[in-house]
Amino acid sequence: MLRALVAVLSAVALVGCGGPPPPTAPSALLTKPMPDVHRKSVGGADVDTSQLRGKVVVVDFFAKFCEPCRRALPALEALHRDAPEVEIVGVAEDESEGDVRELIEAHHLTFQVVHDRGNAISGRYRVTSLPMTFVVGPEGVVRWAGGEAFSEGDLGRVIKAARRPLE
Repeated sequence: MLRALVAVLSAVALVGCGGPPPPTAPSALLTKPMPDVHRKSVGGADVDTSQLRGKVVVVDFFAKFCEPCRRALPALEALHRDAPEVEIVGVAEDESEGDVRELIEAHHLTFQVVHDRGNAISGRYRVTSLPMTFVVGPEGVVRWAGGEAFSEGDLGRVIKAARRPLE
């Protein structure tokens, strides 16, 4: 019963309670095309974000050493399960792939996670601190960037807004 209640509350939080999306964090990528990611996931699948046009995409940068990142991962996993129409790509900034695998297992992550060896992807996204999350609209344009200060409900409102066409 408790597990079912937690799932319902998570889904409500992820969809958002209405209202406008929260303000975005500053980012040079806002209103620009999403930088493409072409990598193998830690699980061995091909990840090619250029193939995700037409969908809302969440690109989340995290690392094992980042406590706020670890706190946010369960909400991202819940979003992945509850909103399969939203594509989530995790980008792990850890030194070793072993640390990435440990984090994936600890949080039972089922969305695609790539190991950003050498921080090439974070460089293209101009990530300067963790956690950092980008929401991309179906047209492939970065609509929102958020750091540690946003909540699950905020992310739900941002995703809802990203589904609407650009004006």
